[in-house]
Amino acid sequence: IHKLPALTLILMENHLLFLLPETLSCVVGVCRYPLGMSGGQIQDEDISASSQWSESTAARYGRLDFEEGDGAWCPERTVEPDSLKEFLQVDLRSLHFITLVGTQGRHAGGIGNEFAQMYKIKYSRDGSRWISWRNRQGNQVIEGNRNAYDIMLKDLEPPIIARFVRFMPVSDHSMNVCMRVELYGCEWLDGLVSYNAPAGEQMSLEGQPVHFNDSVYDGAVIYSMTEGLGQLTDGMCGLDDFTHSHVYNVWPGYDYVGWTNESFPNGYVEIMFEFDRTRNFTTMKVHCNNMFMQHIKAFRQVVCYFRSEADWEATPLSFSPVVDDVNPSARFITVSLANHMASAMKCHFYFADAWMMFSEITFQSDTAMYNTTLAPPKTGSGPPTRDDPTHKIDDSNTRILIGCLVAIIFILVAIIVIILWRQVWQKMLEKASRRMLDDELTASLSLQSETFAYSHNNPSSSSSSSAPSEQESSSTYERIFPLGPDYQEPSRLIRKLPEFSHSSEEAGMSYCDGVPHYAEADIVNLQGVTGGNTYAVPALTMDLLSGKDVAVEEFPRKLLTFKEKLGEGQFGEVHLCEAEGMQEFMDEDFSFDISDNQPVLVAVKMLRADANKNARNDFLKEIKIMSRLKDPNIIRLLAVCICSDPLCMITEYMENGDLNQFLSRHEPEGQLALISNAPTVSYSNLCYMATQIASGMRYLSSLNFVHRDLATRNCLVGKNYTIKIADFGMSRNLYSGDYYRIQGRAVLPIRWMSWESILLGKFTTASDVWAFGVTLWETLTFCNEQPYSQLTDEQVIENTGEFFRDQKRQVYLPQPVLCPDSVYKIMLNCWRRNTKERPSFQDIHRALLESQA
Repeated sequence: IHKLPALTLILMENHLLFLLPETLSCVVGVCRYPLGMSGGQIQDEDISASSQWSESTAARYGRLDFEEGDGAWCPERTVEPDSLKEFLQVDLRSLHFITLVGTQGRHAGGIGNEFAQMYKIKYSRDGSRWISWRNRQGNQVIEGNRNAYDIMLKDLEPPIIARFVRFMPVSDHSMNVCMRVELYGCEWLDGLVSYNAPAGEQMSLEGQPVHFNDSVYDGAVIYSMTEGLGQLTDGMCGLDDFTHSHVYNVWPGYDYVGWTNESFPNGYVEIMFEFDRTRNFTTMKVHCNNMFMQHIKAFRQVVCYFRSEADWEATPLSFSPVVDDVNPSARFITVSLANHMASAMKCHFYFADAWMMFSEITFQSDTAMYNTTLAPPKTGSGPPTRDDPTHKIDDSNTRILIGCLVAIIFILVAIIVIILWRQVWQKMLEKASRRMLDDELTASLSLQSETFAYSHNNPSSSSSSSAPSEQESSSTYERIFPLGPDYQEPSRLIRKLPEFSHSSEEAGMSYCDGVPHYAEADIVNLQGVTGGNTYAVPALTMDLLSGKDVAVEEFPRKLLTFKEKLGEGQFGEVHLCEAEGMQEFMDEDFSFDISDNQPVLVAVKMLRADANKNARNDFLKEIKIMSRLKDPNIIRLLAVCICSDPLCMITEYMENGDLNQFLSRHEPEGQLALISNAPTVSYSNLCYMATQIASGMRYLSSLNFVHRDLATRNCLVGKNYTIKIADFGMSRNLYSGDYYRIQGRAVLPIRWMSWESILLGKFTTASDVWAFGVTLWETLTFCNEQPYSQLTDEQVIENTGEFFRDQKRQVYLPQPVLCPDSVYKIMLNCWRRNTKERPSFQDIHRALLESQA
């Protein structure tokens, strides 16, 4: 929220904004209460629109933070540039002082992705004359949403006084939009619908012009101001020294409307006030400047005439304040109106010096009279009214106010007691189920842990171990989740799951949907130098590799030049190096796109000399595996240094770094990129890169290899948008926030992991397919945010439980702006709950090629 002058923010919860003014001069800061779109006080019949795309996207669904229907109001037609035909209209039933608006797009639980990037506002006090809102610099366009989920709150500077408000989406290109909105403010008790006054004038101060015009007046302005409201009712009081202004980056004197006596031979300025109905007036307050050193003083006398029906009263009311020649501070002058009944008022303000300047005029009328308003307020509307807080309320109103406050306090206490009682009762109910659940899980998981430990310590037993039956697997599912309490605490649930450090063995002992996948067979778990695995490799494949020699040559260490440490772990480090003469060590089918005498960038994985025997064996096995991987879209093992410690493997490193950082430095092609002069990547090139990732994963899956950490951070970019899949994103401190650390266990990229990988430790090609869908989403959003950025890590884990339960409550990543429906369908297929229904990488590769045709 933009800064407000002299205000202290007290609380912001559920979009209820309470602000306490440090000075009680003016009240724009305290009128910031939601008017009922999200709370339901505004009825469906009071929300209308120019059109609707369907019955489920009608105007009544355009409520902030609501997901009913299809999730928002969506117009029937696509919004075109410079077209203002579509709008969402709210009828507040009575005049309100509106200081803030909130907007949101169509999220619909992750299915929708339509939002208004910009919009305009029109408002009306009578339903016939519509006024375009402009800010204090004269701009009409308001910045809207950047995604479909987040709420964008915008201060209206100046605020508006209206009964009807229209939100009109704006676009600089043809696009689909949807909106949810809320209005913030309070009821306008003044009842003033317009004031007519002479146009403000210009003062020459030290040779510089100072303008005292009413720059936000929404009526007609020629020689006078007619049928409108402006700075005299904007809730902002001028400063003592008019040569300064408030925080709006405007000219000196901006906050005041002022006149010089040279323009008024009668010695007074006449201001006419029109009200919504006949009222019983008690006081009028006028905020005046009093810099008498500059020949500016408050008025010396005001004479007011009243009109109740058609005629003006014959006898006016006269009031003369005390003239102050000592204190130059601006001040409110309270004029008693002696309970005159009127629907209009005409006041003559007499000059006390050369200049007279006002910044705010407010009225107080009898509250009993107000209850007979033509448009009765809606039941339960709640928010306080816009009134001057310095006004002294009579004793009867004070008693009513105190009674209301006491009642509210009792209601709040009752609500708190009920909430606490429900929590205690729920915990009592949960204890029994948790005790039973703990016992069952302890027995089940201890048995599994014993089996895993035996398998881990006796690799030869892996191939002969039998998988549990389908019925036993189903039983485990049923016992873990339907009881519910542990699902509410993801950290407890994760602590009960089998060790993720043995997740490969786990996968070998569990079935998904009753059918074993290739990677659910016995898995050899290789401990990488940074604590992660390069790939999960089936034991059968590892056995075939174990009998073969390493197919790469020894590289002289002296030809490696250190450039940067990419990361480190328990057993070693990863370095970015330059290698001289690497071309001599390449296979015939591989070459660098540089001259022979130039050094090339390589990544060097280095095992610490003090690493234990198991880590050394794993390192040598990883070399054997990597030496067999030969695909244009997989990082190649180039050479090794294994004749002496520390053991090293040397792999490719692409000149443009990883895909995540590469896309973060670029913008999509379009008007915004031209304005910012940023480097761009076209949609076709994004698809080309995604297709290469799918091709590399197709190759890995053909070898029954499971990557387990596919993401843009693990894809490297070369010349001409060439992509190669790597494995050391986990080792980089840059991406530590992408991994969820479980105490005493592995560090997991949960935002890219399938539900079965998180909850059951199952890593298969199907789980790699899930991660590819997230990687594709990252690519088409230019890596501008983390997946599920609106969710905490714990909420991401909770969301996997929704996938397991499959009760249509799971949250999906939204469709990126650049993403066509056909490609988003590929993503959604990758995130299917049933692993057998997810496409293969061959299917994905073919679908991406067809989408580019």
